[in-house]
Amino acid sequence: MQTFTVFNHAGGAGKTSISLNVGHELAASGLRVLLIDLDPQASLTGWLGLTDVQPADTVYPVAVDDEPLPTPQQRYGLHVIPSNMNLALAEPHMLGAVGAQGRLSRALAAVADQYDAVIIDSPPSLAQLTIMGALAADWMIVPVPTRQKGLDALPGLKVALASYKKVLPKLDVALYVPTFYDARRLHDREVLADLRAKLAPLAEPVPQREAVWLDSTMQGAPVGVYAPGSPVHRDVQRLTAELAQRTGLPYAGSVA
Repeated sequence: MQTFTVFNHAGGAGKTSISLNVGHELAASGLRVLLIDLDPQASLTGWLGLTDVQPADTVYPVAVDDEPLPTPQQRYGLHVIPSNMNLALAEPHMLGAVGAQGRLSRALAAVADQYDAVIIDSPPSLAQLTIMGALAADWMIVPVPTRQKGLDALPGLKVALASYKKVLPKLDVALYVPTFYDARRLHDREVLADLRAKLAPLAEPVPQREAVWLDSTMQGAPVGVYAPGSPVHRDVQRLTAELAQRTGLPYAGSVA
């Protein structure tokens, strides 16, 4: 089992899109995949149409009481531990609790024989839940928008990643992923060139192609289900193949 935390402390970077769609692509290729929504905003949960989520269905009992993972829900061949806004209430309980930030890692170790890949969609913050997600990971996937705000976030990203690595030396960045890229815009091309100079390993940029992403969200489905074979689906397949090559995952899907 390999565990990936999709992380950027700035919001709107594309974390949820990557978490869900790369996870689904891995599952469609035959891997056993667990998605964990660690964000109280619950965007991943909502995208998959999971409703009436109770605190016991989330990682709240893990974070607060050091309990095992709850029974996952299932969507599109994925196992999913959803979230809801009450998950934010775990934060104050974790503060000052010895070992709280390692509880998700311990809970995942107990199910390591059940999954090939775990993907954690972390909150856009540097708070306790985010730290817990980072310390549960083998790898970080870091989406960076090809906008000025993506460049502005880099110093904070590097500080956070360095601090996590001090606690968990094995942790490394699997890929930095340029997101929302539009090659027609000079600004995007300039930011991408800057990212290529500053970050490694850097994936090929994920084009914006906004309509399909938004429509698949409205349909409550991954793009591989909503628009199989579309340019957006091929973007997901390419990114998944890059991730597999970097980390040794046995991804057997198509490569665009």
